[in-house]
Amino acid sequence: MTHRSFTVVFTLAQLTASLSCREGSPAADAAPQSAAASSPGEGVEVKAPSDLDRPLAELIARTCEHHKKTFECDECRYEVGFVRAPAALVAGGLFTTTTVERQKVAVPIVLTGEIRFDERRVGHVSTQVEGIVKSVHVALGDQVKKGQPLLEIESVVVGEGQAASLEAEGMQKLARRNFARVMQLREEKIASEREFQLATQELEQAEIRATSARSKLDRLGTGGAASGRVVLRAPLDGTVLVMHAVSGEVARTDESLLTVGDNTALWAWADLYERDIAVVKRGEAKQRLAASIAVRAYPGEEFPGTVDLVSPSMDESSRTVKVRVQVNNPDGRLLSGMFATLKLFLPGTDETLVVPRHAVLEDEGRHFVFVHHTGDDYVRRPVVPGRSWAGWVEIKQGLEPSQTVVVEGAFLMKSDVLRSKMGAGCAD
Repeated sequence: MTHRSFTVVFTLAQLTASLSCREGSPAADAAPQSAAASSPGEGVEVKAPSDLDRPLAELIARTCEHHKKTFECDECRYEVGFVRAPAALVAGGLFTTTTVERQKVAVPIVLTGEIRFDERRVGHVSTQVEGIVKSVHVALGDQVKKGQPLLEIESVVVGEGQAASLEAEGMQKLARRNFARVMQLREEKIASEREFQLATQELEQAEIRATSARSKLDRLGTGGAASGRVVLRAPLDGTVLVMHAVSGEVARTDESLLTVGDNTALWAWADLYERDIAVVKRGEAKQRLAASIAVRAYPGEEFPGTVDLVSPSMDESSRTVKVRVQVNNPDGRLLSGMFATLKLFLPGTDETLVVPRHAVLEDEGRHFVFVHHTGDDYVRRPVVPGRSWAGWVEIKQGLEPSQTVVVEGAFLMKSDVLRSKMGAGCAD
């Protein structure tokens, strides 16, 4: 046998021995069994039913490894969808509840419009005289107080007015001295009655001119300074919402330099077509109409509002009527100038079970609410939502009238329940 043949035969013998050892090894036998056990149903993982898939009676009957009812165990209750909210938290406003009730489904009218400032809450600052902006004391977004200086404008008109005021004050002082002199001469029987009356008349005229000159400067906002400048001040407490003033620019009387005010409530204006006026008027006569506002900046989100004005006159060119919706804006997300889609909700005739929109939550495509069970216990139960309008959601299945559900704070309860998906609970 050649050396090469011996090498091939020896190698084959080694491979045969190795395979024989593996076939006889317990680990080799266990590996395929383990793989088969871990992948039943050809590799498809079987998911345990959720608490949303089980009836409430079954959830209440379950016991945990701590030999307690699962829903009563502080460590395990979330496994059956239960959350405990002490009455103190509800009384403190962290959680709010409401009763499931039947309401008429509102019918929406969809309009397009624009967000604007509530003109009752803002003040536009402009100048009464033309001049040059010399100093700006605030910036966009600053909080200001009523009467606080905002900017200074240097104006030829103001300078002339201040010069006239100084001249009038000088003439007033002179007239006062002359009047005092004539008064003394009159007492000494030296000045005539005519001279006394003339001095009195000159004093009155001088005081009128001085008062008029000072009043003019006060209206211009000079603040009593003789620098040829006018000081523009905040008309009310609020925020600098709009600012066009820049140092060195010409300030004109027909332009607003700043807008100061409160934007925590805004207006949304829309055009109502003539064909819809009658139904809106009828709905408005029954109740204050609810509305919602959507803007492109926040897709899928609607801001609730109410209709507070339907214009008493029609635009002759467009044949539309202006409708105004008031919307709260506490976080400042809505901005004046945004285009918006408005929905006006008119009372309908169909009745259905409803809950507030914030009460309905979602997890992996399943909708649910937290329903009051007993005492401080709440449990999440599946629901089938339907139509939504003005902050309400129709419940097609899952709730009964007079049940109590959580509204504010429901998301916090959801976070507590979903700890099970992060490995918390009895496994700790």
